[in-house]
Amino acid sequence: MVIINAELHPMQREKIETGFLRTGGEKILALGPMTEYVPQPEEEVLDAAGCVLTPGLVDVHSHLGMIENALGFEGDDVNEATDPCTPHLRAIDGVNPLDRCFGEALAAGVTTVITSPGSANPVGGQAAAIRTWGRRIDDMIVKAPAAMKFALGENPKSCYNDRDETPVTRMATAAIIREALFKAREYLEKKDRAAVDPDVDAPEFDMKCEALLPVLRRQVQAHFHAHRADDIFTAIRIAKEFGLDYVIVHGTEGHLVADLLAQERARVITGPSLGDRGKPELANVSFATPGILNRAGVLCSICTDHPETPLPYLPLCAALAVKSGMAEEEALRAITWYPARIVGLDHRVGSLAPGLDADLVLWSEHPLRLSAAVRAVVVQGKLAVGGGAR
Repeated sequence: MVIINAELHPMQREKIETGFLRTGGEKILALGPMTEYVPQPEEEVLDAAGCVLTPGLVDVHSHLGMIENALGFEGDDVNEATDPCTPHLRAIDGVNPLDRCFGEALAAGVTTVITSPGSANPVGGQAAAIRTWGRRIDDMIVKAPAAMKFALGENPKSCYNDRDETPVTRMATAAIIREALFKAREYLEKKDRAAVDPDVDAPEFDMKCEALLPVLRRQVQAHFHAHRADDIFTAIRIAKEFGLDYVIVHGTEGHLVADLLAQERARVITGPSLGDRGKPELANVSFATPGILNRAGVLCSICTDHPETPLPYLPLCAALAVKSGMAEEEALRAITWYPARIVGLDHRVGSLAPGLDADLVLWSEHPLRLSAAVRAVVVQGKLAVGGGAR
């Protein structure tokens, strides 16, 4: 398939005012200005004159499919709040891809998300990067596990305080995370010694420790739920202690310490900002946060934390960041290329370039305009939504 006469926003380079993009199988084959376009025989052509073509939108912090639409307890599989340390839990075992929110996200141009266990537990479990199009989760996986979820701040305190169980302080929350990582590191050292020395016994199998080994080996990222500035720096402190490849999730007060986060070369997934200040640690929530971080040199993205803010409102969240001072194209990158870079998926999704997955969205106008309508969505080279430029 080839899309012609569209305004292209590749993300890794400046926009192409009038250009083409050619796909082959699941991948992007070529793109460029129309002056470089050469028709090919028997090729499906979509004339997108007057429309805007972008990569599929990417949200790297959500709970899509784990808190199902319009259901209570029966559809809530996001928090196993019976044990504060659950690294062995896998998000893919709690996702229902037939939840209607998948279709709504896809229709709004969101093609890739990370869906994650919740933040009730200091060590929550394994997040997964998935497509929003499909009926079987195994066929929708981009990367699993994509991250290990850790949580700091109010949520673990609130959850376990109700039952008079630990943790009920920030100290205890951090201690539980450290304890799990110390145990896993010792477990790894014993396994490594046993692998090279036949006289050394391997440790008894421990599923929780096994789940944390890829995190200690920096094969899987550590995603730290942290809103308040002090919690952000606790996350960084723990990550440094154990040499983790970390990302700050939410970073609500990141704009208050943007220069310090830049010095740390921290990566931040900001949001959700479209909602009320429903708890104390959200007192300083602001749509200005991603723009301030961006200008300070911090690699940041914008998330919805679906269902806190429904996924179809991801472009609106980016538009509100623009209204609060973020450059428009940077805000668009914050829901495409930057989130893909943050989680190490930029070799697959998040921009338009040869060799990347053909995840594309055709819009009636710039996607951060409130009146922008999705004309078509392509996922891995296949038409998933729509089919016409007009």
